[in-house]
Amino acid sequence: MTSGLDLSTLELMLEALSDFMTDALPEERQLALDRDDVCPEDTVRRMCGDDLGVQLAFVPEEYDGMGGGAFDSYRICERLARLDLGVATSVFATFLGSDPILFGGTEEQKERWLGRIAKEGILFAYGATEPEAGSDLGALRTTARPVEGGYRINGRKQWISNGSIADACSVLALTPGGPSWFVLERGTEGFTAAPPEDKHGIRLSNTAALYFDDVFVPSESLVGLAEGNGLTQAQNVFGYTRLMVAAFGLGGGWEAVDRAIRYSADRVQGGAPLAAKQGYTHKLIVPHVVRLEAARAFVEECATRIDAGEGSLNTEGAIAKYLASEFGNAAAEAAIQAHGGYGYTKAYLVEKIKRDVRITTIYEGTSEILEMTIARDRWQQHLKTRGAYFTDAAAPLAALPAETGAATAALALQSLAVILEACRAGRLTRNQHVLLRLGELIAYGEAAGSLARRAAAALDGTLPGKADHRFGPAALAAISRVFAREAAMKITEEGARWVLGALPPDSVPALGRLRAQDARAAQHGLLPDMDLIADVLYGRAGL
Repeated sequence: MTSGLDLSTLELMLEALSDFMTDALPEERQLALDRDDVCPEDTVRRMCGDDLGVQLAFVPEEYDGMGGGAFDSYRICERLARLDLGVATSVFATFLGSDPILFGGTEEQKERWLGRIAKEGILFAYGATEPEAGSDLGALRTTARPVEGGYRINGRKQWISNGSIADACSVLALTPGGPSWFVLERGTEGFTAAPPEDKHGIRLSNTAALYFDDVFVPSESLVGLAEGNGLTQAQNVFGYTRLMVAAFGLGGGWEAVDRAIRYSADRVQGGAPLAAKQGYTHKLIVPHVVRLEAARAFVEECATRIDAGEGSLNTEGAIAKYLASEFGNAAAEAAIQAHGGYGYTKAYLVEKIKRDVRITTIYEGTSEILEMTIARDRWQQHLKTRGAYFTDAAAPLAALPAETGAATAALALQSLAVILEACRAGRLTRNQHVLLRLGELIAYGEAAGSLARRAAAALDGTLPGKADHRFGPAALAAISRVFAREAAMKITEEGARWVLGALPPDSVPALGRLRAQDARAAQHGLLPDMDLIADVLYGRAGL
C-alpha cells in the first residue's frame, strides 16, 4: 500500500508548479516556442532541479524522493497538462523511462538511477516504440547480442519523448533470452539521436528517433541482470503510466473548456452573453464537462486502487486513458467551436491545446489498442462468470442514493451483460469491429458506475481530501445523472445496432432482456439537469 504525499504537501506542490510555469512559460513564450517547434529544455531542467523539484514526487523515499503515489501523480500530471502538455510530456518521459528500473531493476540499479533522478534531476527517455512495430512491443527488431563483458545493441527506436535531450535512456531490445531492458547513457559510442520530429502538437516536447549502431553496453546495464523479462516489466506499469496520460487528457480538456467558459461569459451576441444561451452551453460546454468528470471518477477510483496495492490494473488503466483522452480531445475540439473564429487563431490558445491533447489518444497505446484491451479482458470475464460479471457489478449500485443516477448506471451495466451474451450466442466477437465497439461501450458503462460512487461519496462527505473538489455534492450528483443516462442509451441503442448489424438477416438476436425502453424512460429530467450544471459552471447556482 502506498500512502503517498499528505494533502498539504500535494497542495503546495500543485501551487508551486502553477507559479513556476506561469513565470517560466507565459502564454507569449508558449506560442513562440510552439511556432518555432522548440522544446524549452532549460525550463524542463529547472523544473527537475532546485527551482521546483517536481521529479521528487515521482521517486520513492528510499531513493531520496518524496514517494508520491498514483493519486498524487494523477493530480500533478493533470496540473502539468493544464499549463502545457508538451512540457508535461517531457517531465513524464523521465518517469516512464525509469519505470523499467523501478519495477525490474536490482537494488543497486535503483539506487544509482532513481537516486540520480532525485538528486541531479537527470532526464530519461523510454526507448520502446519502433518504426515498424508501433504499439506491438513483441515485434522487436532492435537486438542486443551478447559479447565479452556485455552486449552490442543494434536497431532503431521511433517517437521517443526526450529522445535528443535525455541524459539516459531505457531501451527494449531482443536478447537470446527474449525482450530485455537496458540502460544507456547519452554520449555512448554508436548511440545517436535524429533531429526532433516536426509534430502536429506538443511542439514544446522533444521527440526524436534513436539509433543504435553496434553500441556496447556492459552486462550491468541489463535491467534486473536477467534476460527475457522486458515485456513483463513493461506490462507491470501500463496501468500506472496510462493513468498519467489519462490525467493529461483531463488537464488539456478542462483547460480548453475553462477558456471557453470564460470567453462565453464575456462574449455578447444578440444582446446577451453566450453563456445565457442554452443552445450554446448545452452543446459546447455541459456535455464535455459531464464526460470529463466521468473520466475523472474512473481515474480517481483506479488511482486509489493502485495505491491500495491492488496491482497494476492494466485494464482499468486502459479504460481511464481511453475515456480521458477521447473526452479531452472532444472537449478541446468543442472549445474551438465555442470561440467561433477566434478559436481558430493562435492567440486564443485553444487551437494549440487541441493540437496538443490530440496526442493523448495515440501515445501510450492508441484508442483502438485500448478498445481491444478493454474488450478482450471483459469478454473473458463475461465468459468465466457465465454472463454474471456486469450484473454483479450493477448490484451494489442499488444501495447508492437515488439522486446519483445509480439506478440508471446499473441499467447501463445490466445492458452490457445482455449485449455481451448476445454476442456470445451469435459468435459475433469474431468480427474485430464488434469487439472494438464493445470496448467503447464497456468503458462508458464502468465509468457510469464510478461516477455514481463518486457522487455518493460527495453526498455523504467521504470523498478523499486529495480528490478534486471543484463541484459540490448536488452538482456532482446532477453530473452523474446526466452521464448515466448517456451511458444507458449508448449501450442499449449502439449495442443493439452492432448485434443486429453483425447477424444474418434471418437470425433472431438474443436481446429479449435488453431494457431499451427503460433506458429511454430514464432520460426524463435530462434537460433540467443540464440547466443546473450550466448554472453551476457560470456561478448562477451555488452548488
